Amino acid sequence: MADAGARAQIRTREVDDLLHVLAAMEKPDGIFDLLEDMFTIREIRETSQRLAVARLLDAGLSYSAIEKETGASATTIARVSKCLTYGTGGYRKALDVLAEGQGD
Repeated sequence: MADAGARAQIRTREVDDLLHVLAAMEKPDGIFDLLEDMFTIREIRETSQRLAVARLLDAGLSYSAIEKETGASATTIARVSKCLTYGTGGYRKALDVLAEGQGD
């Protein structure tokens, strides 16, 4: 959702290093270990909650149903919805990964 200028400010060498590390890690337990070291429990929960919200929005659930199921605020749900519709496609890629994993 960030414009090209803001995106260029965010996409630093340090961010690229993090992306490289995450892309290279194949085992979920190793990625979880890294998340635990880098983020607070609250940050991990809030981030994973957004992915759950995206999944439920994609399935067509209402904001109130999503709020009830996930505990996410209406503001968070609206932000995720905006990203799904107008964002860079990151949530769509994540949802596709999750869908592929369900076929295993």
